[in-house]
Amino acid sequence: MKLIFATNNENKVKEFKSLVGDHLEIITLQDAGIDIDIPEPHDTLEANAREKSEVIHRMTNTNCFSEDTGLEIDALDGAPGVLSARYAGEQKLAADNIAKVLQEMQGVTNRAAQFRTVISLILDNKEYQFEGICSGTITTEVKGEKGFGYDPIFVPDGATKAFAEMDMAEKNLYSHRAKAFHQFAAFLNTIQA
Repeated sequence: MKLIFATNNENKVKEFKSLVGDHLEIITLQDAGIDIDIPEPHDTLEANAREKSEVIHRMTNTNCFSEDTGLEIDALDGAPGVLSARYAGEQKLAADNIAKVLQEMQGVTNRAAQFRTVISLILDNKEYQFEGICSGTITTEVKGEKGFGYDPIFVPDGATKAFAEMDMAEKNLYSHRAKAFHQFAAFLNTIQA
């Protein structure tokens, strides 16, 4: 099965491809010759994920999927949440976002947080959603150089390292995106069976 992945984020494409194996052919927007930055105007991950998949579906009339992910920090009342990519501004720089979170968390003892991913799949003109959550804690300093986004300041529950200290296979054992993807893949297997 071929699906267009409605994202321009190469890191997310790599992560999904590491989970897919040979079961699914993921076509990136670049592969499909689509050069647009899809807006994320909504105040929920669910609505933003739907927006992205609907935009690409309208353009291509092809089965596609998208995802939206947010880091939700208890002590910040769920922020950065839906604004995770542009928490420190429209330039969407991970280092700036991390610096802002660490500054806001200075002296805070409750460091509980979760990553939440929502996948929106449009298949045969019908939308389906899948959610993955990874609970963990925010570190007091940047750790590791792998991964992307907030990976250097997030340690998943059950782990001793930040996501940015893990290789892809280890990260996938905990990852919110992997959890959402497993539901997504299980669903695709039921309809292909």
